[in-house]
Amino acid sequence: MRLGEHLGENIRIALDTMRTSKMRSALTILGVVIGVATVMAMAAIVQGVRDQILHTLEIAGPTTFYVVKTSTPTNPNQLPPGIRDRPDVAPREASAIASLPRLQYAAIWGQTMGRVEYRGIRTQQVAVFGADNGFPEVQGGDLVSGRWFTRAELAGGAAVAVLDQDVAQHLFGREDPLDRIVRVGGWPARVIGVYEQPANIFSPPGQATGAILPYVMLDHDFQFDRTNALWIVVKPRPGVTVEQAQEDVLTVLRRMRHLRPSQSNSFDLMTQDQILDTFNKITGVFFLVMIVLSGVALMVGGIGVMAIMMVSVTDRTREIGVRKALGATHRDIMLQFLTEAATLTGIGGAIGIILGLGMGRLATMVMKIEATTPILYTLIAVAVSVSIGLVFGLLPANRAARMDPVEALRYE
Repeated sequence: MRLGEHLGENIRIALDTMRTSKMRSALTILGVVIGVATVMAMAAIVQGVRDQILHTLEIAGPTTFYVVKTSTPTNPNQLPPGIRDRPDVAPREASAIASLPRLQYAAIWGQTMGRVEYRGIRTQQVAVFGADNGFPEVQGGDLVSGRWFTRAELAGGAAVAVLDQDVAQHLFGREDPLDRIVRVGGWPARVIGVYEQPANIFSPPGQATGAILPYVMLDHDFQFDRTNALWIVVKPRPGVTVEQAQEDVLTVLRRMRHLRPSQSNSFDLMTQDQILDTFNKITGVFFLVMIVLSGVALMVGGIGVMAIMMVSVTDRTREIGVRKALGATHRDIMLQFLTEAATLTGIGGAIGIILGLGMGRLATMVMKIEATTPILYTLIAVAVSVSIGLVFGLLPANRAARMDPVEALRYE
């Protein structure tokens, strides 16, 4: 009970000191606010994007996997020798895979970036997919109006397009977009359908789906990255494991590419887990850099706390002497100044958490993804901010506690 009373009293003293020296206190906690806010904003963004990717992978199904030229993102203009010699995945390979009895679906897809334009109104750069009618089965979403492609349109690469609902709204407003001619990446295409994406599909800025075309049209008319943006989507039948389906695909592709038993695969298979792992590695590095930068800001804030507390100890030398003369122990003085330092950084941490979560929420709204509050990171941020006050306040508190009461009372 006595400890609780002392703690409450010390917190009141700390708040009174902050009110007395507003500017000094504000500058002290600024570094803590910046560091904690950066960590919280990044945590909210990374968590939100990860949640959306997980949801997108769940839509595709846990057994869906992809045949790609390489599973490692690579600069197409500087391919390493092992990748340069690999052939691109091809439509005939997708057809052969689709005919396997244990597979439900297989098709070749490609992607490029481009603007969609209608009568002088155009979008920003959006993702343009070359795919088939299996697109909503893998990506989720539904048609709002119109239809998907006919077999003849898919086979001949007809100049037709299914537009994203937001793109159609931007270009046409209240006008019916069906049967209108738009330009996709500079090429004319007749709108045959309007597609609505799932509410929380992963779509960061510049990557939102703008239009879906027949793959053959994309292949014939567009220049795109065939190393990283060309793949075969494969879905096994219900009851068939990923391992069984991959074994069938490996057998077919190795035979079609005339690979001898001693030769390694000239393609890669990517599962949903591998995609998530790749994402985690990319964001992990980015997040680590942010944590290091935030750590520097927190360190600066901690040094500021120590400097201010040292000045505070000097300014309050007579106060310390009076308290000691009245019976305050070494521990009482230590606790007073540690509490003051922890209060400063705790307030900075609280402001940083609120600011960081607000920034993270704003960023995820702009990115059109749903984000949950990262509770774990919030608790860690609180603990770290208070710990900084305790660690960096230890030296000033110890200096105050070791003062000789007689000398302190003589201080002018």
